Amino acid sequence: MQDMREALERLTGLNLGYIIELYDEYRRDPSAVDPSWRAFFEQWGPRLAELEAPTPAAVVTGPAFDFSKVAATVQLAQRIRHRGHRAARLDPLGSPPPSDPALDPAYHGLTDDDLVRLPAALVGGPAARDARNAREAIERLREIYCGTIGFDYGHIQERAEREWLEEAIESGRYRVQLDAAEKRTLLERLTAVEVFERYLHRAFVGQKRFSIEGTDMLVPILDEVLRQVAAAGIPKVAMGMAHRGRLNVLAHVLGKPYEQILAEFMGLDHRESVAQTEGGTLGYTGDVKYHMGAIRATSELHVILANNPSHLEFVDPVVEGMARALQERRDQPGSPIQDVDACLPILIHGDAAFTGEGIVAETLNMSGIPGYSTGGTIHIIVNNQLGYTTEPQEGRSTFYASDPARGFEIPVFHVNADDPEACLTAARLAFAYRQRFHKDVLIDLIGYRRWGHNEADEPTFTQPVMYRIISQHPTVRELWAKRLLAEGLVTEEEVNALEQRYFALFQEIRQKLQSETKAPAGTNGIANGSRRTPGVSTSVPLDRLKELNRQAHALPEGFHLNPKMRRQLQRRLEAVEREEQVDWAHAELLAFASLLADGVPIRLTGQDTIRGTFSQRHVAFYDFETGERVIPLQRMPAARASFAAYNSPLSEAAPLGFEYGYSVQAPEALVLWEAQFGDFANVAQVIIDQFIVSGWAKWRQRSALVLLLPHGYEGQGPEHSSARLERFLQLAAEDNVRIANCTTAAQYFHLLRRQAALRAVDPRPLIVMTPKSLLRHPRAMSPVQELAEGSFQPVLDDPLAVDRREDVTRLIFCSGKVYVDLVTSPQYSEARHVAIVRIEELYPFPELELSAILAHYPNARDVVWLQEEPKNMGAWTFVQPRLQALLGDRTLRYIGRPERASPAEGHADAHEREQARIVAEAFAGVPEPAVSA
Repeated sequence: MQDMREALERLTGLNLGYIIELYDEYRRDPSAVDPSWRAFFEQWGPRLAELEAPTPAAVVTGPAFDFSKVAATVQLAQRIRHRGHRAARLDPLGSPPPSDPALDPAYHGLTDDDLVRLPAALVGGPAARDARNAREAIERLREIYCGTIGFDYGHIQERAEREWLEEAIESGRYRVQLDAAEKRTLLERLTAVEVFERYLHRAFVGQKRFSIEGTDMLVPILDEVLRQVAAAGIPKVAMGMAHRGRLNVLAHVLGKPYEQILAEFMGLDHRESVAQTEGGTLGYTGDVKYHMGAIRATSELHVILANNPSHLEFVDPVVEGMARALQERRDQPGSPIQDVDACLPILIHGDAAFTGEGIVAETLNMSGIPGYSTGGTIHIIVNNQLGYTTEPQEGRSTFYASDPARGFEIPVFHVNADDPEACLTAARLAFAYRQRFHKDVLIDLIGYRRWGHNEADEPTFTQPVMYRIISQHPTVRELWAKRLLAEGLVTEEEVNALEQRYFALFQEIRQKLQSETKAPAGTNGIANGSRRTPGVSTSVPLDRLKELNRQAHALPEGFHLNPKMRRQLQRRLEAVEREEQVDWAHAELLAFASLLADGVPIRLTGQDTIRGTFSQRHVAFYDFETGERVIPLQRMPAARASFAAYNSPLSEAAPLGFEYGYSVQAPEALVLWEAQFGDFANVAQVIIDQFIVSGWAKWRQRSALVLLLPHGYEGQGPEHSSARLERFLQLAAEDNVRIANCTTAAQYFHLLRRQAALRAVDPRPLIVMTPKSLLRHPRAMSPVQELAEGSFQPVLDDPLAVDRREDVTRLIFCSGKVYVDLVTSPQYSEARHVAIVRIEELYPFPELELSAILAHYPNARDVVWLQEEPKNMGAWTFVQPRLQALLGDRTLRYIGRPERASPAEGHADAHEREQARIVAEAFAGVPEPAVSA
């Protein structure tokens, strides 16, 4: 009997003791237990008594009791709950679901008679309530889990979440059953959605619009979510989506006027000119209509649809960053205060892109990470069952398009896009789950694509059978109207009149626009990016620096500092008190401290950023005995704003996209992202190209994000040397960014403070080539006095050549760390006729400063641009035409590495030889000054 007990518990997961306790209660008072258990005990009670017998020899008369049937019933019920979605009717085009034998009672050795005799309570959950037996309960489960919604949550590990979902699903608490008025309202909504697309298709033949048709229920789903959001008191929603259905969402969810959308199709522009901006003239190129974002603001809800490039899914982390910024308060010292119910993120994906684009997994991974979590995102896959021309079996290795979400324990609700009430049920349940657990949830809206990838595409070339079915398949509006006709809620005339009303509306708008003559607004910009950066004060009084330095290194009483950190901390404290020199990281810390005291919030993230890749930063200290973390910048009495520092996941694209989105919605903050090594930013090139450098020109979207990219040639190989400066310079135009390559700690201090000061009057992204070997190099250190005086200088003249400018015959221009290689060379002290000028800010190109310096060296006929990067990389191709234009009859020549396919040498000795050659060439063959008559 003990073997039987163990087998039953192993097979079912049931605690047999619980069943026996129920039986004892039944024996005391049969009415005290569920009717299905009562029927079960009436038949099988004697066999349960046998389990309580003190010895296996106990004999009880009565019918034989097959405990395997109990186990099989429990297993069948769980299979339906966890795998019933595989048998659900999810495809509007009618493809049958795959067979799953485990959903058949016979697979478990059960007959219909067995299920009739067994209690419904074995099935458990709300589905078993009031059921007379297990068969009735199983039938209810099938109706729930194998209908037009596939509830996919068996992969979730947390028992509380599974139990909540089971109860919510089976109780029907969130099931939508519309009343007559609501059904008619939905018909009108679906009519507006469909006729909008049909009118565009008819009026603008061949123009791309990426129709929503086939997944029209996306709009009512969003309507339902936004209703729930407003009812819950959430004030803001941040949305991201690709081009499929975007115009319809813009019109019907964001409230973008039909007039504006039709004007864009007609080549008219009814927006005010945006080519002019404060502080100068900036180029405006605009973007295609199905990339543009929008904002809908009402008294109760503020909805943002983020601007989006063609690069699918890359908007995902941007929206998450926007949402996080909208959820946080940054006006108090310490960590920002996050309220996850201040903003709900919604991400709308494509089925092929959700599995195909790696940034989706990166974004999902951030959902539970403290520095990036937004308290749950509602994801919606607009599932066409086709990616352009690529079919699912060609584009993914998973059964569902949504399956990547399973790895992050996200519940998925697959829903047939032709069942409106099921779609709205999925929307309500998704929002309720998000609010209950503040975790991500996904709706897989399974529909189809009525036309090709775009409306000029011919889908029958590659999917002839599928599109034969689609051409004969009624729209969801037609199906819904047919249902309402059958229910007597509308007449055929009313359905037709509603359709014609919208056609007439769109035609009237178009005719009105045709009568207008306003031409599209042109673009206006400047090519060279020479607009002056506004002057701002960035110095901090010395006494103030001393006090901030003390506060920025203060640790709580009793804190056990790592013994290896004591000397470094003491050196930092003494350097400022004694008015000595500070290194790069110390200057950065003082910049942060001073900005916090000025009321500027700071968010600093990146790979190993809290400590710093090169163990240079240490904005946090860890108790050597307890591991407790302390961030002194969050404890500063002088601080008037928040400071946040987070190590990012080991990825670049999503974390950088997140920070870009954060910076857009937190314009008052200084937001910085740091790469472990500069060229790791390669992985985030889409974010750089499509958002950071072009967001203003395309969308008039501002960001003052700072990128910190370690750069410099020190023999660490091709992947740890170059931050690909040339790529950023190639992307620089129309005053879109600032690009700096500083050589001193003071310059970096003033650069950060200038960026913070300009964020309100001239916000632009700042890309900084940060040092590695110079982090602690004496030649890169600065006296504290230089932080208390002066400002950032785009160009630094040679301090040793000031008194001998007339004697200089060779003028070397360079940027960044190679300057230190030159001035620490023994040849430098002997080169009396050489001056070395540093360009500290390469963009905007400092024409005025360089012209002034050139005027100081009238006899320097030999002008050189020197760099350590290969000739086809670095700044040469950017600087050469601009600097040459300032030289008059003098010719600019090049010293540096020759053109290369790889940025740097892979062996240290080869690097040293090449670096030595460049330095030697800088000082070789210097012309002698001309002898006057």
